[in-house]
Amino acid sequence: MKKIRRTVGQTGEFNLIDRIRRILPVSGNRDLLVDIGDDTAVVQIDRRRALLLTCDIQVEGRHFLFDRTTPYRVGRRSMAVNLSDIASMGGKPTYALVSLGLPAELPVESFDRLFEGMRDEMAEHGAYVIGGNLARTKEELVVDVTLVGEIAASQVLTRHKSRPGDRIFVTGMLGASGAGMEALKAFGKKVPRKYAELVRRHVQPVPRVEMGQRVARAGIASGMIDLSDGVAGDLYHICEKSGVGAEIHAACLPLPERIGEIAEISGRSVLDLALHNGEDYELLFTVPPDVPERKIRALPGKTGIPVTEIGKIVGKRAGYCLVDARGRKTPLKPAGWDHFRKG
Repeated sequence: MKKIRRTVGQTGEFNLIDRIRRILPVSGNRDLLVDIGDDTAVVQIDRRRALLLTCDIQVEGRHFLFDRTTPYRVGRRSMAVNLSDIASMGGKPTYALVSLGLPAELPVESFDRLFEGMRDEMAEHGAYVIGGNLARTKEELVVDVTLVGEIAASQVLTRHKSRPGDRIFVTGMLGASGAGMEALKAFGKKVPRKYAELVRRHVQPVPRVEMGQRVARAGIASGMIDLSDGVAGDLYHICEKSGVGAEIHAACLPLPERIGEIAEISGRSVLDLALHNGEDYELLFTVPPDVPERKIRALPGKTGIPVTEIGKIVGKRAGYCLVDARGRKTPLKPAGWDHFRKG
């Protein structure tokens, strides 16, 4: 009988990560504070400081389409998704290495605009590209970034310390990127001006680096993650690591303007866009119930970024669910963006 070989596409991103963890040896190094399975790896530098290390890849046709964006925006986006990982740990980005897979037909002008975008995105945070590698690809442009950051070792925020009773907060609006993606699908280059902000949030996300640092310095969060895969998927990562469950209150979700119109056009629900689409790159964090309200209200400072409470952490047996406006609970599927999913 012929043996059926399971593919990586059938296995899925997060199951593949689990396989990597089983294959690779445990370092046993006490300087390694956080390894595989969080937004960044964390390595202690000295008694006070820790190094944050992350990488992310952007592939043409999977993460971006050149006919609906620009090389400059691809450059900014490639850095932004990495900066968001540093933000989720509460850190300050410092240096990046960039590896590019370049089709031979790519115009040199596009090559220049790509790096100008990376330069400008990093400059907003006082960080720099300091090296990398170039190789030829057959057709697609591939941008692979490794980003380094720093944080006080005592302020590192991870996914495994949330506890029942903790309150769940998010920054900004949810579903903007997904709505922007659907607007591009529906209208192509002729997206109506009223949807321009949604499209911008998709093609050029804004990493919440300063807000992540503010949360870390405040010392009020028990856990934090960036919303790259969608609220339902990313909160579930915190629940898995912490051994807890969660309730999300649908009526509390902060939604951008026009998302209802895009949901109707695309045939998707508003809740689906807000909970499952991913790539909002907002921050989700949990806060113990005894933290004073004034400390939470002080988080935005002068950033102008709203912070909204959307639910609470519960015991693992209580499950993972969505609560509607009438208090009715339904199981919540932790589905979100998967790099190996078709579509």
